[in-house]
Amino acid sequence: MYIVGFTEALYPLISGIGLSFRTIATITNLLVFACVITGAGWAIRIQYGILAVLLLAIVSFFVGAALDFSPELLRANLETGWTSGHSFFTIFALFFPAVTGIMAGVNMSGDLKDPSRSLPLGVLSVIGVSAFIYIGIAIMLAASISRASLVGPGFVMMENALFPSMVYAGVICATLSSALGSMMGAPRILQAFARDDIFRVLNWFGRGSGWAGEPRNAIILTFVIAQIGVFVGDLDTVAPVITMFFLLTYGTVNLSCFNEMRSRNPSFRPGFRLKHWAIPLVGALGCLSVMLLVSALWATVALVVSGLVYYLIQRADVAVEWGDVQSGLAYQRARNSLLRLEHEVYHPKNWRPSIIALSGGAYNRLHLADYACWFTADSGIVSIGQVMLGRLEDLYEERLNAEDALRKFILDENISAFPVVVVEEDLHTAAKALVQCHGISGLRPNTVLLGWSQDPARTDMYTGMLQLVKRMRRSLIIVDCEQKQQKTRVPDGAINLWWDDSENDALMVLLAYLLKKAPEWHQHPLRIIRPVGLGTDVTRIEEEMDKMLAEARIQSELAIVPAENPREAVREAMGQSAVLFAGFDPEASDFADLQRVVDLPGDVILVYSAGDASLEA
Repeated sequence: MYIVGFTEALYPLISGIGLSFRTIATITNLLVFACVITGAGWAIRIQYGILAVLLLAIVSFFVGAALDFSPELLRANLETGWTSGHSFFTIFALFFPAVTGIMAGVNMSGDLKDPSRSLPLGVLSVIGVSAFIYIGIAIMLAASISRASLVGPGFVMMENALFPSMVYAGVICATLSSALGSMMGAPRILQAFARDDIFRVLNWFGRGSGWAGEPRNAIILTFVIAQIGVFVGDLDTVAPVITMFFLLTYGTVNLSCFNEMRSRNPSFRPGFRLKHWAIPLVGALGCLSVMLLVSALWATVALVVSGLVYYLIQRADVAVEWGDVQSGLAYQRARNSLLRLEHEVYHPKNWRPSIIALSGGAYNRLHLADYACWFTADSGIVSIGQVMLGRLEDLYEERLNAEDALRKFILDENISAFPVVVVEEDLHTAAKALVQCHGISGLRPNTVLLGWSQDPARTDMYTGMLQLVKRMRRSLIIVDCEQKQQKTRVPDGAINLWWDDSENDALMVLLAYLLKKAPEWHQHPLRIIRPVGLGTDVTRIEEEMDKMLAEARIQSELAIVPAENPREAVREAMGQSAVLFAGFDPEASDFADLQRVVDLPGDVILVYSAGDASLEA
């Protein structure tokens, strides 16, 4: 489309040389291909020169139009006056591809040094600047040129510019710039898609060339597709078709964002603040509506093609399903999802907390249920487990009554959890049964939450329980809270995390992040305290930690503390602490040392990670 537009602008100047329109467009396509195949750096350098010409062309037009500015003419042109065969949406279809360049930066994300910072800033800046220029041009055209001239065959923007030739050069450069941007961006999308290994037939396009991994194989295919477009027809034929697939692209991006937000997946941690699921939903519905209004036929074709691609991806067993839950289909959808989840291969990106809290009846230790729900942050599952010691044959009716009482308590306290009660003759056997058998498919507990025991007579039994859970490859959370029975009051102070450079750190950071998402904890600052040995290079460690947190998209204060005694260093750096996360090993940690950690100010959360959570996902 951009090459055809470039040729339409250039052709009147060189029509006398005897070459046909398609021949000139083909030569242009070859030149664009040659610029891009040499590397993105070369093509981007060309864009700087193009940008300079565009700015001069815009200034030339605005100055020329300002000299002929007429308020009366502007008022007259404010009224609509569509010519035969045209309406708002037919013109929209022609104009829309002119504003699709905002995706160029996203397409080049693999070549950006800091995509998470550059893309939001760049895209929003581009939208603002482009909107200002387009609206300004429309107003100045309406205020300086009569309606008859505007709908006539002349190049009115050039004719009213201070330097007409500069506007001509600007149009040529604008279309050439867009052609270069498309030829750079589209192959990178294809390369990334091929590297996902969804369709093996596309693997050839996933190969990179040179030190920068240029997608030259994909560039060749893009050139061929563009050349087919050159032979198809003029701009009025190509633009509406391309508009459909641009709208489909934007609609899909909005739909993906909507589903990520509604899924509450802990791995979806956008760095921008302006986010709400309603915004992408409106965007997705708006794109679909405009597609149908522009051309129901081409909208149908675009939707059928995208549906076919989705079907093929689904058959490749990499599709991500989503959907709302309606009362009539809730059971069947849950069944199908559980069956699918049973066959999914686990990936750290999809880690979610599935916690079983051994509370002895939540009404006895409500703080355990509260912390378990805060840690799931509406993204995981909490089960409240109660163990009744005795023979099942003797206590079966009591077990049913206890489960009903626990379920009623959960409903009364508005706790997002499921009750589970087991009867066994000893605590170890009960723990084995709960951890092994509770849950279904991929919803089985991956974390056991307990309260801290201060009963010296039960130390051996308690330690044995922790070691048993570790051998069963489950993570452990031990909560020591100053409040034991009443509804847990969130204490004042920071969410502190004792970074000890162990495998527990990733899980502690994720739990702290999820805790901070709870409305009660949202205003509490997150602080990571890392004790280091005396003489350690604090600056280097701080840079490494900053980089790790930036890549994990988690914001936190950092306190790197050189000290001989790590525990005392943490005590001094905690300040006013609402809760402290600290790692431990059920088999290696000394119980007395853990007691000294638990005695630190505020609530204390001891964490052991089974290794299934990752900050890099």
